[in-house]
Amino acid sequence: MRIVLLASGSGSLAQAIIDSKAEGLLDVEILALISDRESLSLKRATDAGILAKYLPISSDRSSWDTELFDYVLRLNPDLVVSVGFMRILSEKFVVRFPTINTHPALLPNFPGAHGVRDALAAGATKTGSSVHWVDAGVDTGEIIAQKEVLIRPEDNEASLHERIKIVERVLIVETLQNLVANGIPRRI
Repeated sequence: MRIVLLASGSGSLAQAIIDSKAEGLLDVEILALISDRESLSLKRATDAGILAKYLPISSDRSSWDTELFDYVLRLNPDLVVSVGFMRILSEKFVVRFPTINTHPALLPNFPGAHGVRDALAAGATKTGSSVHWVDAGVDTGEIIAQKEVLIRPEDNEASLHERIKIVERVLIVETLQNLVANGIPRRI
């Protein structure tokens, strides 16, 4: 399976995929990692010999959407994997490219950029990680897999998010292993 990674931050999820591939646990070809920020994720890709593309978002969002679409189209992946990519993808993009995303909450609860903070503010006793298909909404696509994380009384946003990231790294690799083994389901 040929994949493209999208990442905006430290790249720990991307690194889990890179490491699993290097260890022979994941049979994928990582065509590129694209980041909208000058981030550690780009360095992680470069260090692993993966094409790293910095594609900063411009003031003209439509032009950026087109540039991202055209770049990924040239790569021709089987799957796009959003791992900490903090941008909403255009409908044209997600219709053309099967795309999955990780989210630090048990969707449909706590969608959006502050899932961990929102779970704590709501007084939830559990949260976790979800991998879902990306659609034109914000974290509204069909859920593929989830893993729970119990919220401890002493948790704050940083400590809870770190524990979720540990689960998230395992979940994204397991999800990719399943997609490699079973194929990408046809989406309507």
